[in-house]
Amino acid sequence: MNSLKFGTSGLRGLVTDLLGWPSYAYATAFLRSLGAGDVSGARREVLIGRDLRASSPEIAAACIAAAHAEGWVPVDVGALPTPALALESLSRGAAAIMVTGSHIPDNRNGLKFYTAEGEITKSDETAILAALDGVLAEVGANPPSPVLHPAPEDTAEASVLGRYRMRYTEAFAPDCLSGLTVGIYQHSTVARDLLADLVSALGGTAVPFSRSEAFVPVDTEAHRIEDLILLGAFAKANKVDAIVSADGDADRPLIADADGRVLRGDVIGLLTALDLRVDTIVTPVTSISSIERAVAPSAVARTRVGSPYVIAGIEAAVAAGRQGVIGFEANGGVLLGTDAFRDGRLLARLATRDAVLPILSILASIRTDGRPLSARVDGLGIGAAGAHRLQNTPPAASGALLAALGGDRSFAEDYFQEIGAIAGVDTLDGVRTRFADGRIVHYRASGNAPELRCYVEASDEADVESLLRWGLDRAGRFLQQKATT
Repeated sequence: MNSLKFGTSGLRGLVTDLLGWPSYAYATAFLRSLGAGDVSGARREVLIGRDLRASSPEIAAACIAAAHAEGWVPVDVGALPTPALALESLSRGAAAIMVTGSHIPDNRNGLKFYTAEGEITKSDETAILAALDGVLAEVGANPPSPVLHPAPEDTAEASVLGRYRMRYTEAFAPDCLSGLTVGIYQHSTVARDLLADLVSALGGTAVPFSRSEAFVPVDTEAHRIEDLILLGAFAKANKVDAIVSADGDADRPLIADADGRVLRGDVIGLLTALDLRVDTIVTPVTSISSIERAVAPSAVARTRVGSPYVIAGIEAAVAAGRQGVIGFEANGGVLLGTDAFRDGRLLARLATRDAVLPILSILASIRTDGRPLSARVDGLGIGAAGAHRLQNTPPAASGALLAALGGDRSFAEDYFQEIGAIAGVDTLDGVRTRFADGRIVHYRASGNAPELRCYVEASDEADVESLLRWGLDRAGRFLQQKATT
């Protein structure tokens, strides 16, 4: 269980550390942390969903076994998007566990937890870890193997997915995508069939491609070069208005324009916010710094990276009386903090990361706006930004770099001497350095995998590419030096 830890959204770790007893123990701890007074009703239902990773069915089975052992009624909802599970959890007043590693490689997986009120908070994580101590103390050094139960013959997968689908067929006009041709990059996202179905149901023409039975770790923030090449080639060979996809559990969207150029996640969130005409945006510090200018006079609240922090910001905005609140992250996941209306149709609050809302919102706006998606993005005038990562970077190594950059000004000035004079430093999440010429380099350790992430902002795409390449190379040299000393 050494690699298991709570990240930006749920528990993550190596599959070898999660299979069997560990997933059973964490599921048990979650259910115990809810207590006897949990609002999920007399039957104490817990919904169990999963993504399409090879390890997910076995981990889900261990969670079901834990629910049985704790006197809960497990409801197997099968493979479905995380936001679909979250919606059902809220609708039924039930707890829920989603087995997913989201976008990280197939040798890793994770668990996302939901109470009857929604996605767990940081304080809920603390309660789960406290309950886990009790679970581990009960078994000592010899944890038992979970007693697995046969999967229910009739799962709730179809009905749960159907209600999630209905959320969008009712909120968007049936012809809102009429005349649009949309490529659906299917890979192994759990929403691959749903996306094609929704595009067709709303009047568009769906063109699915690149379906994979093996898991593909599509990252919607640090884009894989093979994905960028694939999308560009598909766009060149097919006349489409856009290409859409999602990560493994479909809480992060991937959207490309007619030429296959991928939209940044913060641009996706911003376009969605403008489409829904909200008055408050909650977004992490990693989203581009010009959002405040683009949405004025709407309010913008900045948070640390991770849906629990964005949700806390949403709740604070709602408590302050804000009427239209949306949250989004640099990965593109959108959280709807209040009810919204689009063309007079109600879109109910769903404060968990969702890929389908921004995808449909942006596709529909292509038709109503009358301009190509690329023109809409260019019209925002928010500047250029980029992000990537150094994989297999131990947290301690990332921490050493961040501590030096954030705590030693002379070190930071020497580190960045090739870039220019430092104008300001923000350490809300990692170390975000702003230079006199307006450029930004931001390092932070990933909460989901052993990675150091680098985010940059500059005047144009060429400068972004150069600055990002420099930022990764400079960090790599620092880490290599630390490893050899």
